[in-house]
Amino acid sequence: MAGFARETMALAILLLAILACSAELQRFESPAKPDGSLSILIVGDWGRKGQFNQSQVATQMGRIGEELDIDFVVSTGDNFYEDGLTGVDDKAFEESFTNIYTSKSLQTQWYSGKLNKMEINVLSDQYLMFNLIKIYVAMLPVLGNHDYRGDVLAQLSPVLRNIDGRWLCLRNFILNAEIVDFFFVDTTPLVESYWTNPEDHHYDWREVAPRENYIPNLLKDLDAALKESTAPWKIVVGHHTMRSVSEHGDTPELLAFLLPVLKDNGVDLYVNGHDHCLEHISSKDSPIQYLTSGGGSKAWRGVFTPNSDKLRFFHDGQGFMSLQLTVAAANIVFYDVFGQELYRWSVTKSLRAAE
Repeated sequence: MAGFARETMALAILLLAILACSAELQRFESPAKPDGSLSILIVGDWGRKGQFNQSQVATQMGRIGEELDIDFVVSTGDNFYEDGLTGVDDKAFEESFTNIYTSKSLQTQWYSGKLNKMEINVLSDQYLMFNLIKIYVAMLPVLGNHDYRGDVLAQLSPVLRNIDGRWLCLRNFILNAEIVDFFFVDTTPLVESYWTNPEDHHYDWREVAPRENYIPNLLKDLDAALKESTAPWKIVVGHHTMRSVSEHGDTPELLAFLLPVLKDNGVDLYVNGHDHCLEHISSKDSPIQYLTSGGGSKAWRGVFTPNSDKLRFFHDGQGFMSLQLTVAAANIVFYDVFGQELYRWSVTKSLRAAE
């Protein structure tokens, strides 16, 4: 713990000292519905080729997705177990994604419109030569720690979009959906133990290392993007827990580095996976709500460790989450593996919270 404290202090000092330039976060657009609303599903920790009830969760996602007329799906990471993808030709991509999420509501949510007079030009398998385009995908994932144990560049490659056009995976990016800005953050490189104590695992740090550069550059870009946002709602999506009462608990590095940026910029929700459960925790010193949706397949960890913030809901099992937004209100629902509603909560911009 003392070692982490020293590392935290050193990196905190470095954050203040580094002024190096870095590219701004790539930005995408997706229209809200004609009435100005938005409906999405959020699921995490799912990629097990249909096993551990992944297929059952996917079926219920399809049913709820149709009822809500969803606009797209967000994945909170750990997309392919146990060790990510081996490459762009790894059949696990289709076995865990394409062949599992087959319901009509998860298959046909395509976006249309012009590309703002900008062409999509492929620079390489990892990079795209655009900053602002309209998106045409139904699945927006972040990377998890298990994804980093394989070929990370494969998940980031546009080759996968040729296999399944719903897939759009980048390390850090912004999705503007008119009434909300989603900020997708790659949190795995923030966690020190993956670098210093990987145990028997190999982590693919290509295009990330060194960590001491990645962290300040990410936080600088995220802070700038959040400050520029004029959307009524600001939602940050990452894989690792900020606050959690389950197996992994709080992630110290996220509390030290990421949370201050979120608080300073009025972020409404932080949504994550990593812990294989469903939970809602309210911050006691800010308006931020911490939402864990990591029940996409293997779950039932049997761990419960309270923390200092307010626990509103915890389900140690499989399931997923829906989020419905208008300019004035957000409605959150957690569902179990059978598609049964477990918990519902709402928040408004004027009243901030509905108890």
